[in-house]
Amino acid sequence: MQIEIFALCDAAIADFGKLSMLGAFDTIGATKIPIVHPQCAIALRVRFERIERGEHKVIVQFVDIDGKNVIPPAQGAITMNFPEEQSSGSANLILNIQALKLEKFGQYSIDLAIDGQQKASLPLFVKERK
Repeated sequence: MQIEIFALCDAAIADFGKLSMLGAFDTIGATKIPIVHPQCAIALRVRFERIERGEHKVIVQFVDIDGKNVIPPAQGAITMNFPEEQSSGSANLILNIQALKLEKFGQYSIDLAIDGQQKASLPLFVKERK
C-alpha cells in the first residue's frame, strides 16, 4: 500500500473517485489560547496493490505534544475490491472536523495507522501571533 495523499486542509470532498482539497496547511497563528478553529478536514488517498484486496482497518489520531487526544480517535475500515485486470486501486477518506479546540501553543500530530501499523504523521504547529 502507498499513501498518495495525507493532508490537513480547510475542506475536502470525494466524489466519483476524485479527491478534491482546498487550502492544505500545517500552521495556525493565534493571539491567545485556547483557539477554536472553525472547520478543517483530514484528506487521505491510499493506493492498494492487487495482493492487498480486502478489508483494511484505519485509525487516525490527533494528539498534542504530550500524546493526549485532541479529538477522539477516528476508526473505520476500507474494503478494497477492484477488477482483476487492474494492478491496483485507490480509496479516498475524509475526516471533517468542526470547532477544533486547541488548548496550547506548540506542535500537534495527526497520526495514521492502517492494519495496526503506523503509516504517516502530519505536524500541526500552533504559533503565537503578536
